[in-house]
Amino acid sequence: MRRAKRLQLGILALRMSRWRLLSGFARGYILVFRGSPLLIQLFLIYYGLGQFGVIRHSFVWPFLREPFICAVLALSLCTAAYTAEILRGALLAVPAGQVEAGLACGMSRWLLLRHIIAPIMLRYALPAYSTEAILLVKSTALASLVTVWDVTGVAQQIIQRTYRTMEVFVCAAAIYLILNFIIVQLYALLERRLTSVHRAEKKPLPAVKPLAGE
Repeated sequence: MRRAKRLQLGILALRMSRWRLLSGFARGYILVFRGSPLLIQLFLIYYGLGQFGVIRHSFVWPFLREPFICAVLALSLCTAAYTAEILRGALLAVPAGQVEAGLACGMSRWLLLRHIIAPIMLRYALPAYSTEAILLVKSTALASLVTVWDVTGVAQQIIQRTYRTMEVFVCAAAIYLILNFIIVQLYALLERRLTSVHRAEKKPLPAVKPLAGE
């Protein structure tokens, strides 16, 4: 999970870089993984990497030949492209006045990022990021196509033994629904906590009573 977060932040940093080579690489990465189907990406990683002798004889092959590792890698690379664009949009939406106020107060870049930019950016990005998290959970169903026994894969095994297609798939759908419901509630709780201060700032000031005799 941490490595996926680092990948997302790394792509974001490259995308926001002033160097055209780095930003161009990030744009190309995002274009490829957002513009191609996740299923094809999964097949290319699972079936395609083994076609290269350099990879088969390298130290990474014991990991890349495992279906679970390939599924995690494909999902991580794909969601990193979407998340990087979500975070970039949120970063560009941070009001310039907030940043200028922090600089005027003598804050360092690290303090400015930690106390001003990051909280505002996270608040803007949270709704879209929660949607991406839900899509990621549903996309794990594709892992069953490369023999990873997730919820969908186990459901297919049960169907082969019992021939109860409708009942098993309804139960599988219910499991995905419960997982996504939990994710929605967690992100809603986080969003309420992040916006509590922002909402308090928007409360109107109490009316001032006129002095006697005015």
